[in-house]
Formats: sequence, structure tokens, C-alpha cells
Amino acid sequence: MPTTTHFQCGRFRYARDQRPLVMGILNVTPDSFSDGGQHATRDAALRHAEKLIAEGVDMIDIGGESSRPGAEPLSLQAELDRVMPIVEALHDCGKPLSIDTYKPEVMRAALDAGADLINDIWGFRRPGAIEAVAGGNAGLCVMHMQRDPETMQESPSYADLMGEVETFLCAQTEALMAAGVAAERISLDPGFGFGKTPDHNLTMLNRLAEFNRIGLPLLVGLSRKSTLGAVLGGKPPAERVTASVAAALLAAERGAFIVRVHDVRPTVEAIQLWWAMRHERADPPVA
Repeated sequence: MPTTTHFQCGRFRYARDQRPLVMGILNVTPDSFSDGGQHATRDAALRHAEKLIAEGVDMIDIGGESSRPGAEPLSLQAELDRVMPIVEALHDCGKPLSIDTYKPEVMRAALDAGADLINDIWGFRRPGAIEAVAGGNAGLCVMHMQRDPETMQESPSYADLMGEVETFLCAQTEALMAAGVAAERISLDPGFGFGKTPDHNLTMLNRLAEFNRIGLPLLVGLSRKSTLGAVLGGKPPAERVTASVAAALLAAERGAFIVRVHDVRPTVEAIQLWWAMRHERADPPVA
């Protein structure tokens, strides 16, 4: 597997030796586990995007379908109706636009509208997904998930957690590259919370650096997830902000290149401080 020095993300290109990027979550769904309904309308979604940009976000991840445990699938047309107006409205906002989808038809429509990254919880396993993204220069995020969103949290188990996740990520990367996708377009997400117990998630976070040997940038999403609630004694998502920032920082320290978060400003500031400390300068190079 080749080790990349840059991450090509559509219209944007990032050197991998810069500080980790903060991806802000923009859910245009009525049923997200953390902020369902708050940004479901076009105007509300655009206001939230403006807030993310003002808080220093590096990229925006737009999702039209909830992937919370037990979520029921959304129809193709409903997802297009939710996502496409936001992609079109934010195209010139100055930030890369990521689309959180597993449907090849949505991938194609979003890419045609200028999206910069496709973030697929199915890891481009569904029929037609690889063909939908093979052309062009959009970034791709391959995520590991055991089973599917409806069943993934029904007693997830592994004989070798780290090995099985790594094997899947490598296999899907090889499938993409065999279809002509350049390695520098690919990023990897071990899939925290997707077919994993809290203990699985904590193991992956602690040993995250092991995935760096694959040679591709890592994207980590732990923001407000139930594992943090379990560690905090059952606190609800809105009360997991501090733990979410800590998790993002721990992930960055272990090699994550992109952290996907709800709470942008505190995460950006924490990573800026960590990066400045690493370089022993108050004004180190930033993204």
C-alpha cells in the first residue's frame, strides 16, 4: 500500500504534514442522534454552515440520512431533496464539501454539483459505488462498519478487532485503486460506533496509530457518541462536548488527519494549542 504525502480533496489539496483538519458536521436530518431536526431546513442548514465557517472549520460534512444505530433507510429522492440544495448553496463557501452518503446516485449528483469528498459509511461496498466515484479528483473516505446501521449494534464481536478493521480498509482501498482511483484521493475511517462496543471503540482510539502503517490519512469521528456517554456515566449527547474535544485531540495525537466533530470552535482551539506545543511556537503553520 503506498504512503501518500498529500490528500487530494476535490478542489483542495492538503499536505499531510500540516495540522489535522477539523470537519464540521452538518446534518440536514430530522432524526440525527445528536442534533436531529435543528438544521433540517435549508435556511437552518445554511445558518449553521455559516456558524461552522466562522468558528474555523476546515471542511463541512453534509448528511441527509441518519446513520444512528437502528436507523431505517431513507429513500433516494428524499436524500437528494435534503442534500442537493445545500451542496449547491455552499459550493462557493471556500471550504471543501463532504457528502455523507452510501447511495451511488447521490454520490454522482453531489460530485456533478461540485462536492469535494464522498464519505461512505459502507466503504464503497454497495453495487455501483466504486464506479460512481472512480473518475475525477474528489476525496473518498472508506469507513469500516460491521453489518448495517439497523443491526450493527446487535452484539458486535471480533476475533481480532484491529486486524479485521485494517484488513477491510486495505481491501476496499485496493478495490478503489484497481478501478483507477489515485491513492492520494483516499482516506480511511475505522468506524467508531459502527458495529463496535464502547470497549472496542476505546481500544481503537488507544491503538489508532497502528492504522497509520496503511499509509493513508485517517478520519476519526467520535463526537458526542455513546461511548463517551458510557465513560461519563450516561450523560446525554449535549453534555459530551468536553469529552468530544478530548477524544478529537487524542485521535490527532495518535495520527488522525481529519477529526469529524459537532463542536467546531473548541476542537479547533484545542488542536491549535496542541499543534503549537508540538512545534514549540505560538504561531506555527496552520491549515
